[in-house]
Amino acid sequence: MPATTPLPRSRGGRAAVRAARSPRRRRTIALCAAIALCAPMLTGCGDTLQDKPIPHNLLETMILAPFPVYWLGERFGKLSITEASHDVSGAFSLQYGDCLQGGQGTCTPPLRIVTSPDNSFLPAGDTHSEASPVRGVQALLTSAGRTIAIPTGGVVVNIFATDAATARSAARGIAAINRPLSPGQPLPARLPDTGFGAAPLPSQLPTPGRPLG
Repeated sequence: MPATTPLPRSRGGRAAVRAARSPRRRRTIALCAAIALCAPMLTGCGDTLQDKPIPHNLLETMILAPFPVYWLGERFGKLSITEASHDVSGAFSLQYGDCLQGGQGTCTPPLRIVTSPDNSFLPAGDTHSEASPVRGVQALLTSAGRTIAIPTGGVVVNIFATDAATARSAARGIAAINRPLSPGQPLPARLPDTGFGAAPLPSQLPTPGRPLG
């Protein structure tokens, strides 16, 4: 085993150690390590950041999220990411392709992937639904197969597509951007209710008052 050279006991060396231990440095290291996990799904993570289909601050939030965030890479077939958002409820949404109908706020894209950290229920509503196995877990199909809700681990991945074939193909290809999971691999089994939906949103938490005087 090769010998290691200790850091020099100089003022510059001590500054380097402090910098390496700073929270910002640790967060940067974690971000770079997590980005490396998505490399097999992309032509290169550098390309993703250069093309900027996802704002860098949102990409960082997705990668450092405390739960898996699912996507299909920067491109799915001929569809590229055209929009990414982080809902106040904690859910992450990725849109693939341009709006087929409507516009901002009412857009109907060819494909949308939504990861919700609230796994207390499946959003089937009153519509006709069909249970179907998807990569080892039981999913719920609605809208004639155009919508697929997949409870996996502590999240629910919702796939909204304009046709059932695209939805099925997306279900086979989703992977977590911040977890070591490749497309096609079995998905983690559904966990019991994590209680995320019962927790108050950040906007609902009281703001600490300033001391008087």
